Amino acid sequence: MSDESPLIRSLRAAVAAAPEDVPLRLHFAELLLAEGLGDEAVTEAAVALQHAPGDAAARALMARAMGAPAAPKETPAAPAPEAPAPAPAPEAPRFDWAAAEQEVGDLVGPRFVESGTEEPLTADGSGDPGDASAWDVDAPGSVRLADVGGMREVKERLEAAFLAPMRNPELRKLYGKSLRGGLLLYGPPGCGKTFIARAVAGELGASFMSISLSDILDMYIGTSEKNVHDIFETARRQAPCVVFLDELDALGAKRSRTHHSGLRNVVNQLLTELDGINGAENEGVFVLAATNVPWDVDLALRRPGRLDRTLLVLPPDGPAREAILRYHLRERPIESVDLGKLVKATEDFSGADLAHLCETAAESALLESARTGTVRMINMKDLLGAAKQIKPSSESWFASARNVAMFANEGGMYDDLVAYLKKKRKL
Repeated sequence: MSDESPLIRSLRAAVAAAPEDVPLRLHFAELLLAEGLGDEAVTEAAVALQHAPGDAAARALMARAMGAPAAPKETPAAPAPEAPAPAPAPEAPRFDWAAAEQEVGDLVGPRFVESGTEEPLTADGSGDPGDASAWDVDAPGSVRLADVGGMREVKERLEAAFLAPMRNPELRKLYGKSLRGGLLLYGPPGCGKTFIARAVAGELGASFMSISLSDILDMYIGTSEKNVHDIFETARRQAPCVVFLDELDALGAKRSRTHHSGLRNVVNQLLTELDGINGAENEGVFVLAATNVPWDVDLALRRPGRLDRTLLVLPPDGPAREAILRYHLRERPIESVDLGKLVKATEDFSGADLAHLCETAAESALLESARTGTVRMINMKDLLGAAKQIKPSSESWFASARNVAMFANEGGMYDDLVAYLKKKRKL
């Protein structure tokens, strides 16, 4: 401004030269407030709080700038020996931050969106490791395949492998279809393999156990193999039960490449439990496994009667991307969002990429609101800008998978991957 005082002009230049100097910025805000420039004082106090969220002086200045009454100043009185002592100045009312948060509560969505489902539970480590009851088992959940957006081919394969035989016991007996089964889900990371496994358990009305390498490995000889046995014993007692083996490439790595005898023994024990020998009956125990690198899984685990069926879980298609975006934006303050346009801009994005996109767009709007002191909604500019910043995480996976599909597709093991790569003209 041309009519502002030289002091304010000098301080404005000093603050621009040292933007992180909080005391200097607060001094500048005090002068602005004294000159009647309350809006500018609020902006400077907001920026100071951005650099120092717990600064009491910045919070007090923000309260005064936003209109909270300040403490009256005492004026010196002429000395009079007979005059009584002046009464203490009344304490200034404190700015009600809780009330301010409630006032804008409808405009500002939660910083983090809670997942619609609980994370997979694992062994809590309590009790005797040899006691099968030490393993946590989730009760049948409410998640169904209908909750999985898109992925029509994945749902059809799951229906044929697990769901149709379970729903039709008479046809199952007629055709001699056993309820034993194993299915290997593979594909790029972040595409919902764990969520699909939970949805299968929900469709079956089955209990759910999620197992990873850290749940099984133990420093003592023989305990890791015993843990594998205990897991399957628990699943047999809880049948129907879905046992989900996450990151199978770590748990069931190729024994020819494994130099640690403990890991080789774990694979051997896992093969024994999948076969259900020694009187163990796996009827009603459904084994689902997930991996990003199926070519690193021991081939014995993929023989008939074990994890003999594979299912490629690809990045979400258009309808699935729309459902995922709608889910992650459902509680955030948005305006004029064209989901159709956003779906086209996120081709090949995984579910995790889409969640990251929504988070990045929210951060952009939040930061601008903090800088300007005015809360604004998340718009298409934020979302499309985030889409340009984020590169699909599946690209590196397909670069590796392409070599496997071209040179290591023995017996048509990866025919579905080859078909997809040809469809996308990546092969």
